[in-house]
Amino acid sequence: MVGTPGYPRGVEAAGLVGRSDEAALINAFLVESVSGNSGGALLLTGEPGVGKTVLLDCAAEAARAAGTQVLRGAGVEFETHVTYAGLHQILLPLDVEFEHLRRRHRSVLSAALGLGASPAPDPTDVSEATLALLRLAAAHRPLLVIVDDVHWLDQPSAAVLELVSHRFTGGPLGLIAASRPADSSFRQSKIPAHKVQPLGDEAAAELLRDRFPTLTPRARARLVAEAQGNPLALLELAGEASGVHSADGMAPAVVAPARSLRTLFASRVGQLPAAARHLLVRAALDGTGDPRVLRTTGAGHPRYGDLAPAEQAGLVCFDEDAGRIAFAHPLIPSVVLKQSTSEELRSAHRALAQLLADQPERRAWHLAEATIGPDAWVAALLADVAQQSMQRGDAVGAVSALLRSAELSPSGSDRSRRLAEAALLGAEVTGELCRTPQLLATAREADPDHHHALQAAATASYMLLSGAGDVDTAHQLLAGALDGFSDRGADDERELDEVLGSLIMVCFYGGKADLWDLFHKTVAPAAPDVLVSLSGSTLCDPVRAESAVLEQLDRLIEASAHEADPGRIVRLATAGLFVDRASGLRQALLRVVHDGRRGGAVASAINALLLLGFDSFVTGAWDEAEDLLIEAQELCEAHGYGLLALSGRFIRALLAAGRGDFEAAGVLVDNITHWAAPRRFQVAQMYTHRIRALAALGRADYEDAYRNATAIGPAGVFVPCAPLNLHMLMDLVEAAVGSNRRTEADAHVTAIREAGIADLSPRLALLAAGASAIAASGTVATTLFEEALSAPGVERWSFELARVRLAYGQHLRRSRHVAASRVQLEAALDAFERIGARPWATRARNELRATAERRSRTRATGPAALTPRELEIARLAASGLSNKQIGEQLRLSARTVGAHLRHVFQKLGVASRVVLGEALGPVCPEPAETGRPPLKKES
Repeated sequence: MVGTPGYPRGVEAAGLVGRSDEAALINAFLVESVSGNSGGALLLTGEPGVGKTVLLDCAAEAARAAGTQVLRGAGVEFETHVTYAGLHQILLPLDVEFEHLRRRHRSVLSAALGLGASPAPDPTDVSEATLALLRLAAAHRPLLVIVDDVHWLDQPSAAVLELVSHRFTGGPLGLIAASRPADSSFRQSKIPAHKVQPLGDEAAAELLRDRFPTLTPRARARLVAEAQGNPLALLELAGEASGVHSADGMAPAVVAPARSLRTLFASRVGQLPAAARHLLVRAALDGTGDPRVLRTTGAGHPRYGDLAPAEQAGLVCFDEDAGRIAFAHPLIPSVVLKQSTSEELRSAHRALAQLLADQPERRAWHLAEATIGPDAWVAALLADVAQQSMQRGDAVGAVSALLRSAELSPSGSDRSRRLAEAALLGAEVTGELCRTPQLLATAREADPDHHHALQAAATASYMLLSGAGDVDTAHQLLAGALDGFSDRGADDERELDEVLGSLIMVCFYGGKADLWDLFHKTVAPAAPDVLVSLSGSTLCDPVRAESAVLEQLDRLIEASAHEADPGRIVRLATAGLFVDRASGLRQALLRVVHDGRRGGAVASAINALLLLGFDSFVTGAWDEAEDLLIEAQELCEAHGYGLLALSGRFIRALLAAGRGDFEAAGVLVDNITHWAAPRRFQVAQMYTHRIRALAALGRADYEDAYRNATAIGPAGVFVPCAPLNLHMLMDLVEAAVGSNRRTEADAHVTAIREAGIADLSPRLALLAAGASAIAASGTVATTLFEEALSAPGVERWSFELARVRLAYGQHLRRSRHVAASRVQLEAALDAFERIGARPWATRARNELRATAERRSRTRATGPAALTPRELEIARLAASGLSNKQIGEQLRLSARTVGAHLRHVFQKLGVASRVVLGEALGPVCPEPAETGRPPLKKES
């Protein structure tokens, strides 16, 4: 192959056979993305031994030959729980550039990589600092990052690399990574991927002819058949067989390639001297290729030179350019470890802990693996690692550290506390609900006297609400734990915050004042985390939330840009839900969702999806809300989170009611009632009344709307422990006016004004102003409507704004200001149609007809009536793609695609995808850019 410009040698110059497609792909990538300053990333996937590592080696060689810097790293199975271990390995050579970073970026990376004592940074900040460092390194010389075995990268490192790779554009900076096909940490990203296929028979035979020319044709054919296109298996088996041919030149029968390779490697490892084997074990456990792990740890211990026999046996080599030790095949480390005795493994772990003293997290894990029995010191080190992992947002790593810490804890009390903390994190954050009961039982066995009963009670109460328990039993359990609580050290204070957080949840779902009494009596003397106190105020009685409370909440939200703990992000957003502060945490919640999609904090991701879904609902992004809620529903079903599914059903039912899908809303209401009634969830009754009221208003059934709106609280009164009444300000007043209950409407407007609800948030100010205008009449109403519409930022709340415009248009028409009414009604109709609020659009359309004039423009019909997402899906369906194929292309689930197609069929008036092409017309326009990336990813 002729070398490409800028890469004179080309990738195929290394003598690869049967890889012309891959060579061309990599050469083009190097030329266009790295040398061509366009930047980019490429992911190679394929089975072990198929040649991914060889392709990466060739890419590195070609890049270096062209003057490009190369940074190499690889995922390590043993270090998947060590936060940022992979990132540390990749960035380690950039020590000079590191010193020239801006102070903020240097501080962030120092904290993330364990090089300093700064607080744990936010993952987004780590990504920005990593990108800044790589760009700095590429400023004077193109830079290529190569990462092998991505499937073994620790999750935080994988997340950072995925994020930064999307921003490599516009510079001489590229990433090439390799992974097994089904296990990649990048499997849900938009990084272009290429699957490296097994060699064809012809290419496999050519490879054997080149490397083993003395093999007979029959032997060659037999090996080609046995190796199944796996190049490494082919070469290793041929190497063994070439010395043991039978008289007819046939190689002996061989077994499946992977098993044969393990046998071959095991034989080579078994023949090594003890010192070489010990160094090989160290390298396998470390997995980073760092040559420091081969240093001697004292007199009589193995030295670097002792590795020579392993190099001669073709098991490892030293990459001079990268300064790294590399195994010849991914199977070799696992073979080495399997061949080792328990004492050999512990000895290697002890040596690594000694050599990695400057990396506390890795050192703690190696010490843990080197320890046989209980060890309080090592257990405490791992408990510290767990806290640091949570601060960095690695909840899964925190649970792993807590469980190992518990195993090593000599004290039953410490063991119980750490198990209970792991159980609580597993239930509320990481999504491991199924193993929580067993962890709780083990915690009780470890400490029968229940010295650390708070976390156990918090976890048990969560299990009760998620299972077949009820609110009252969960509340009694927490009350009993708080009664027995006395001394408060640092650990106990953290446990108290957690149990009070659980109590808030129980009280919220219970929806009764007597349940909240325990919380309010406990908070004042306990002085917990300020977020716990704020949540108690905004979730119990947000109407009466004091300005100091809201100011504190706003400060916490403003500081959340650097928050990494997924559980805390969710708690903060939940605290702001009813006072409309959750929108300020949208980016933080998206980080939680992305973390959950990569296998991180799944339960927190479900909560974040629900919070984002509700935010999308109230801001009128209903298609996006549906995507988020369907994803949350699928995760709830997969992980057994019935409690979280309840909230998802509530928001989905609101969406269905707003869209006019009253049958679906009714089914969801029945599901909510069926699940919640035995558990005595008072809030579920409020949910159903809220849904029914919205549906009734869409039908202009004011009697039914009033009955449901006042079931939560009577007109003129905002009862405590019913936060949903804040979201129904305008519902109740509109229903009261529409059903000729003017006195009740006026009473509610007065209560709204006296409570100062307009001061709580801009959205509530719009609802309060809209309610006041609807209840008024004459010129007073006109003035109030104008004031409501002119308030700053009202466009964000498009559904409520359209409702105010509809009411204003009705008022103007009845006041005989027909021309002015049409302006408001047209604007309302446009908004309702854009959002997908069909019954409300019908109401606006009927009002327009009542003006005895046609609309000033023709209604959108056919493809023009579709949202950008619907149009995109319709085009793909018309091209013949299945729901699953569409989902894979757009990163949506098949269920979400089906939901969108149902809307498409309804708007186009067709019954199936067979006639979609005709309905869309001969020229199907490209869908407009939505401005937001699709959030749902195929699971």
